[in-house]
Amino acid sequence: MFNQLQGVPPDALLKLIVEYSQDQNPSKVDLGVGVYKDEQGLTPVMQAVTAAEHIILDNQLTKSYIGPAGSALYCERTAQLIFGEDHAVIKDHRLSIAQTPGGCAALRMAAEFINTCTKNATVWVSTPTWVNHTPLLGDAGLTLKEYPYYDYQTKSVDFDAMLQTLAGASAGDLVLLHGCCHNPSGADLSNEQWQQLTNLIMDKHLIPFIDIAYQGLGDGLDEDAYGLRLMANSVPEMIVASSCSKNFGLYRERTGTILIISSSAERANISSSQLFSTIRGNYSMPPAHGAAIVETILDSTSLKKQWLSELDIMRLRLSGNRAALVNAIEATGAQGDFSFINSEKGMFSFLGMNPAQVKRLKDEYAIYMAGSSRINIAGIAKHNVEYVAQAIAAVIKA
Repeated sequence: MFNQLQGVPPDALLKLIVEYSQDQNPSKVDLGVGVYKDEQGLTPVMQAVTAAEHIILDNQLTKSYIGPAGSALYCERTAQLIFGEDHAVIKDHRLSIAQTPGGCAALRMAAEFINTCTKNATVWVSTPTWVNHTPLLGDAGLTLKEYPYYDYQTKSVDFDAMLQTLAGASAGDLVLLHGCCHNPSGADLSNEQWQQLTNLIMDKHLIPFIDIAYQGLGDGLDEDAYGLRLMANSVPEMIVASSCSKNFGLYRERTGTILIISSSAERANISSSQLFSTIRGNYSMPPAHGAAIVETILDSTSLKKQWLSELDIMRLRLSGNRAALVNAIEATGAQGDFSFINSEKGMFSFLGMNPAQVKRLKDEYAIYMAGSSRINIAGIAKHNVEYVAQAIAAVIKA
């Protein structure tokens, strides 16, 4: 049986991690891996997380299973974080919620749930989108179609083309949207564009499918959820996949949530039964530790305040890194306008460089990034920003 298998090429970003770790250049810079880093290049454990873990350790009495839906308190607090405490979908009991092993499992369980409703359903995804969207959704049997999103020439959202393409979608199709901090472009929709898109989705009877993995790292927790909450106010059905990897720093704890909005509380009960059955047939039930951390923080006034303060520091560092990189590139006299980086949100941006230039940055300067020239803004630091800027200027000039 196994002799018939064919080798699969390694993931490009995972390969980049190995190459970076083996590089002996003391000036090397990692702008590729999509995790938050501090000024020292570390992905720290948040102090609020450490405090929560101490509380859990002192009070946990069992390691028994927690059921397919996960922790009820986690689900409740996460829904309030995403939608706001007084949102109508919460008060009207229209939500089906389950804790999942990371945002990836939330997306995959959403795909499996969609298949339960409609076989081979069509999901429209942005061009570009997070690379893992394709296997997570497509391998579950969904039909993926693309809508234009990022214009590489103007380095901004191609909103007119996006609307024009989605206007051709069929009723019942789903539209996968990034709730904030678009990965990989960093280019987000404005509030006005969210409103126009909501109108189109309602007119065409489409279903929003929102992946929100970076809430709090763009403009703020509430600001980053503007479009999601707007759509939730307007549409009868909607799916949300969220992650705690970034805003709580819980990458290895694999903590996420799937939230399904149904047209009524009665329909939500049916959706919940189908969702939990789907989960039971896949991974059965999620791990407890990451969710216990999140619910402990969100259920404590003091820990939540501490977490919000740490999240503010992360967000401000990212926006500060954007400004520092733009200023440093401009100071070199480099060709081209890189000011667009300042208008983007979250951890990522495209530099607009071609694969050959990206390769030169790696080979000659030990600066690592995705082949598309997508960079992780968190990899910029005070000690490397001028070096990165000078290398970019040199490669562009050559």
